[in-house]
Amino acid sequence: MQAFSKEEKKLLDWVNTKRIFTGAVMATLALSVSATAQDVVLKMENNAGPELTGTLLEVTETSFVIDSTLGPMRVSRDVFTCVGAVCPAEGSTQISAVGPIVWDVSLWGSRRAFTEHVERLAELVDEKTSGEFTLNISYGGLSPSRENLDNISIGTFEMAQFCSGYHPEKTPMLSVLELPFLGVSSLEQELELSLAVYDHPAVKADLARWNATLLMPSPQPQNNILGVGQPPMSLGSFRDMTIRSTGGIGLAIEALGAQSITIPAPQVSEALADGSVQAVAFAPHAHMAFNTVESGVWWTSNLNPGTSNCPVVVNTDALNGLSTPNRVALLSSVDEALDHYINHYNGVTMAAWGPALKENFIMELDINDEILAAIDQAVAAPAAQNWIARNRAEGRPAQEIYDLVTSIISE
Repeated sequence: MQAFSKEEKKLLDWVNTKRIFTGAVMATLALSVSATAQDVVLKMENNAGPELTGTLLEVTETSFVIDSTLGPMRVSRDVFTCVGAVCPAEGSTQISAVGPIVWDVSLWGSRRAFTEHVERLAELVDEKTSGEFTLNISYGGLSPSRENLDNISIGTFEMAQFCSGYHPEKTPMLSVLELPFLGVSSLEQELELSLAVYDHPAVKADLARWNATLLMPSPQPQNNILGVGQPPMSLGSFRDMTIRSTGGIGLAIEALGAQSITIPAPQVSEALADGSVQAVAFAPHAHMAFNTVESGVWWTSNLNPGTSNCPVVVNTDALNGLSTPNRVALLSSVDEALDHYINHYNGVTMAAWGPALKENFIMELDINDEILAAIDQAVAAPAAQNWIARNRAEGRPAQEIYDLVTSIISE
């Protein structure tokens, strides 16, 4: 005979005293409630009592609420287990959707090299789930680029891309990847570096404050400056310039003597046209996507001050609320999406960059090694030390994360 604990005996006593009443209630419910795709079955632990069938209306940390002909019925999650397609994942309070799942994805600009991994991810998820899980990609229709992280935090949409340099104070640990003159040499190395940093517990905690989970990076090559008007012939020529940049790249811009300003990428073409800025620091794909190469006159081919870190994130509650098959379909597609991204960038994008410069008669400025070395010395080490000191003062493991970055680069 099975032995029961004291608590289980109490539960069985309760069940026995309620059995007649429960049977009557269940008979009534059975007459009026038929099983549908939205119905769940609430079963007692050890199958020791009644099974309740109804539409799942609400889930809290401690209870389930289902509908009945008499009205909503609330039961304890400690006593009942939820069985059904819409039941939440363990520990989640989000009811899973029924039928095809559609996630809204907030990007900006238009489809380009920078978003190819998201586009490929959407294709793979659709294929793996036979259309039962869809990523609905919007370019600028859901949120301004600077507000994507805020909207992820409140669940306005389920997935988004953002750049740390737009608001470094929101994700201070990610900004280590935007320090100037780190010396990253390839997209593959940038990817390796980003994934290592994203996996650090302090970085995950940084994003958790925004109810966000890092899904994948958007590795970019080194930025360089493309400008309009008279090309700089000396360091003094930069002193009257305002140059668009983000993150640590701005420190390199300022070391040249120019003023650095952060403007969202979709606004740079207008800023160049109206004279708000005289030059823009972008990776090659962005110079083409946002038309700066069409209006530009000159560019620095070898300044290579750094890059922007722009991860793709998902709303953590939405991720936890996915069914297991859909979650597997999403997460198992990330590596292939990133492979596609890098192959596309190294192939299609860079193959188009050289001709774009030639077609628009862009003058190429190769800064001499002595000036590059002086800028590096003046900017790189002080910027890193300031970043470490500032974040250490806030109780973050800044030195540990910086050492992680430099160790990977030096391998």
